[in-house]
Amino acid sequence: MGLPDGPRTPRMVQMIEWIARPLSYMESCAQRYGDPFTAGFGVFPIIFVSNPQAIQAIFAVDQAHFDAGRANSILQPILGDHSLILLDGTQHQRQRRLLTPPFHGERMRVYGNLIGEIASRVSAQWPEGQPFAMRPFMQQISMQVILQAVFGLDVGQRFDRLEKLLFTMLDSIGSPLSSSLLFFKGLQKSWGSWSPWGRFLYQRHQIDELIYAEIAQRRTEVDPSRTDIFNLLLSARDEHDQPMTDIELHDELITLLVAGHETTATALSWALYWICTLPEVHERLVRELDTLAPDADPSSLLQLPYLNAVCQETLRLYPVAMITFPRVAKLPFQLMGYQIEAGTAVAPCIYLLHRRPDLYPEPERFRPERFLERQYSPFEFLPFGGGNRRCIGMAFALLEMKLVLATILVRFDLILAEKGPILPARRGVTLAPSTGVHMIARRRPSNSPQPAPKTDRLRSL
Repeated sequence: MGLPDGPRTPRMVQMIEWIARPLSYMESCAQRYGDPFTAGFGVFPIIFVSNPQAIQAIFAVDQAHFDAGRANSILQPILGDHSLILLDGTQHQRQRRLLTPPFHGERMRVYGNLIGEIASRVSAQWPEGQPFAMRPFMQQISMQVILQAVFGLDVGQRFDRLEKLLFTMLDSIGSPLSSSLLFFKGLQKSWGSWSPWGRFLYQRHQIDELIYAEIAQRRTEVDPSRTDIFNLLLSARDEHDQPMTDIELHDELITLLVAGHETTATALSWALYWICTLPEVHERLVRELDTLAPDADPSSLLQLPYLNAVCQETLRLYPVAMITFPRVAKLPFQLMGYQIEAGTAVAPCIYLLHRRPDLYPEPERFRPERFLERQYSPFEFLPFGGGNRRCIGMAFALLEMKLVLATILVRFDLILAEKGPILPARRGVTLAPSTGVHMIARRRPSNSPQPAPKTDRLRSL
């Protein structure tokens, strides 16, 4: 059997649909052609799959039979040639081994303290009693966490400049229209700093200069006592006792900055939106936070079941990544009765998988309890991808989500200030709220049920 059915409209038309209306594109294709279906907007056919058994089969195939890096070439202008996301084979395995250790173990405790401090500092800037856009503050928190936890940068001139440049560069390709610069290579022409691509290249060049300057300084001023991820990567060695080169370090640092900033800010914005939209969710979550003993270790937050369920349901309903990284077959293989030929890509579809009513009854409803009622397999719930391409920062991202939400909710009562429901929209290659998620924040009164010692404990996170 050949490729699964899919739309026959011209490639350019499908590409425009995928950029401008990705959710309706996927939903209409799934409704008309079933699961799986073949999308025709890429340089090679892409088979969208949302069947858990099929996804398990894809992850079970020897990953040497796939190339995933070359399917992500759209991100090369941002991340560089040596990013983990763009590598395949032994190069990918090497970089993954070097990058994984800093995101596990006792180092999470160090990062947890930092995350809580940043969330407290940023939320203190909120205009109390006045409507404000929450998403920019979530972006500020996630950016500062990345700059301090990954780079080890203290607030100062280089920190401020890098933060501003990264915000500007990512915003320049954030809307569905401006993100076309990534999808259409023909638009990647520089006509000077006044042209869209020219501005992007100029901003990227300034960011590159700052990062390479930091690499040079850190190589000459070695400090083994530092615990930031940058320092750990500087000292990391592969099986041949070789360190990363400057360009490898640069590209991996950019990858961590971009992937770790936008995704977490988006997830936090969605979580606060749903918490404020549904009073029963807010009340149950605050009650759970109030059960923490005054002398509880901050790591206790990570064990709170309803907080965990709220984070999981947030990532289920509107996953930041709509599909996993496509995997391009290097050899033919069988999938759901279809013969997948070399040169064809398969893409487990996170969005459609998370909307399957057989797995998630009432899939359009935000209902955290579903994650308390059953355990989902890695082939049924995969907001961070799966297989050998699962996000290495998954534990870090979940830690950040829980700590930021807890830090905010023990201090503030939040009221949604949006006039209507917030819908998802494309932001670059991800899915984000279509508005700034406007809210009104008021400090929780001193006579609130939450005991004061615990507030102080969370402030010290």
